[in-house]
Amino acid sequence: MVKITFPDGSVKEFENNVTPADIAKSISEGLYRKSIAAKINNELKDLNTPINYDSTLKLITLEDEEAPAIYRHTMSHIMAQAVVRIFGKDKVKLAIGPVIEDGFYYDFDIEGYKISEEDFPKIEEEMKKIIKEDIKIVRKELSKEDAKELFKDQPYKLELIDEITDDKVSVYFQGDFVDLCRGPHLPSTGYVKYFKLLSVSGAYWRGDEKNKMLQRIYATAFVKKSDLDNYLNMIEEAKKRDHRKLGPQLNLFMLQSEMAPGMPFMLSNGKIILNELMTYSRQVHKKYGYQEVETPQIMNIKLWHQSGHWDHYKENMFFTEKEDMPMAVKPMNCPGHILIYKNNFVSYKDLPIRMFEFGRVHRYERSGVLHGLFRVRSFTQDDAHIFCTKSQMEEEIIKVIELTNEIYSTFGFNYEAILSTMPEDHMGEIETWEKATQALKSALEKSQINYKIAEGDGAFYGPKIDFHLTDSIGRKWQCTTIQLDFQMPERFEIEYANEKGEYERPVMIHRAIFGSLERFFGILIENFAGEFPTWLAPTQVSIIPVSEKYNEEAKKFAQELEKENIRVYINDSDSTVGYKIRNEQMKKVPYMIVFGEKEVTGNNVNIRTREGNTQENVSRENFVKIIKEEIKNRNLKLSF
Repeated sequence: MVKITFPDGSVKEFENNVTPADIAKSISEGLYRKSIAAKINNELKDLNTPINYDSTLKLITLEDEEAPAIYRHTMSHIMAQAVVRIFGKDKVKLAIGPVIEDGFYYDFDIEGYKISEEDFPKIEEEMKKIIKEDIKIVRKELSKEDAKELFKDQPYKLELIDEITDDKVSVYFQGDFVDLCRGPHLPSTGYVKYFKLLSVSGAYWRGDEKNKMLQRIYATAFVKKSDLDNYLNMIEEAKKRDHRKLGPQLNLFMLQSEMAPGMPFMLSNGKIILNELMTYSRQVHKKYGYQEVETPQIMNIKLWHQSGHWDHYKENMFFTEKEDMPMAVKPMNCPGHILIYKNNFVSYKDLPIRMFEFGRVHRYERSGVLHGLFRVRSFTQDDAHIFCTKSQMEEEIIKVIELTNEIYSTFGFNYEAILSTMPEDHMGEIETWEKATQALKSALEKSQINYKIAEGDGAFYGPKIDFHLTDSIGRKWQCTTIQLDFQMPERFEIEYANEKGEYERPVMIHRAIFGSLERFFGILIENFAGEFPTWLAPTQVSIIPVSEKYNEEAKKFAQELEKENIRVYINDSDSTVGYKIRNEQMKKVPYMIVFGEKEVTGNNVNIRTREGNTQENVSRENFVKIIKEEIKNRNLKLSF
């Protein structure tokens, strides 16, 4: 007999080798029909997994949060089965088909054929047939030899089998389709009907440019049609907001893939916004007691050996050499900040030291993954390092969370936290990692922040908290990172003198709020669809003279606004007034003032917003006062 503990704490005994399906059926026929998988001792398993030891059990239904990963994984197999049926078993070589955020993909090597979006309707139609057939999905464990025989015509599967260290290989049979997979999967193909193929692209096998280019089909699936429709609407909205399109259109940034791949050029309007972001960030950091510093971009390679980056990160670094001195372009700012710390004697009275820098860093990313401002090789971090005692670290983390909340709320962002724990490739003792992880947990709980745990996703030198913000159309973005580090102080032998005059190691906290300033800028472009709040807008007011004879008076009014630090542009082109208004709206300028006889002879102006709202007969003084207040308070909405 085995004892099964359920989520409500109740315990029941069952015969040895009982399956979750058996247990569900013993409770009720309805629960059995609704169950799609099980969580046994916190591991997701198929419903037919035998249980032969005392275990905790949660039965998973399509409504549970674990369900999408399961049914989307099955849907990737259904898509692969459809592709094989259409193009032929002898022509299609299968690679991998994992679940990703909000969807899944599958990589194919198809002999003599390149898939395009024109092929999607016939693939989707075949997938619908497979779903309607409600094919039973069966998991079997085979020896490696038997698995190799089964996949003898599938070279990518054979490569994966060779790398499996277990004696047994997990294989899933789905009618006329079979795949190498750990699972778990749905009991059959008929559970989820609402899906959509989204795009197709090239993808190197295992992400290595030296390997063959495969064809990757991206797709998504949902239990409810309404959820699928909402997701597809969100994708369409995201296309309209694509920062790679809006950036050049609004004169914000440009990319030059031939001369500087992955290294954005900031244009005049974009630089105005970045400067505003940095000015705001500096104000907040000053309030929280940070001192701003600047460190060199290129430093001796010895520094990166000492920091551990050489062992753990060198494949992502750029190098150069002069006067027989090998140098590295910094991928991170932390070693430079440690050198500043070591420059002076430090007493316990000096701690905490909060060191802050807008540090330009360079990291090698493969050309195939570069993506606008979101994935680049050169970017600016709003990077900071806090040096403190062990007794101070929890309070310092709480203050970083408060700072994060203050900055994110200014942009209207909500966020959630992810706590990432010790990875396999780590430095330091497990006991030290456990202390660091507990400090982060405690700070999150005292700050009343809901968080999830990502096991094994920490940095090589310490656990971390990542904040994922939600934008205006519901997408999540990872920005703020807080990393607790006991390793770097040890490697660099940094110290402070305690109350007894004895030397101790400080704790080092790594943190960035925007993360990459350029990436955060890209997020803002898409969040606001290019319609920045007035305080960020490159041009805050456009003045549109109705004819040439009003140009001079319009310039005088513009000068009045400029004296009040309002960014203003005069559209004195020879175009019609209607065309000029449309042009300023296309540039997404918050406010437009059409300047004619009434504006010249009187003290009032008529205001038109980019949203199409109008406000007539506003005094110049009142307009300036309201706009200045809006900018000062960094309001998200326009005042008129």
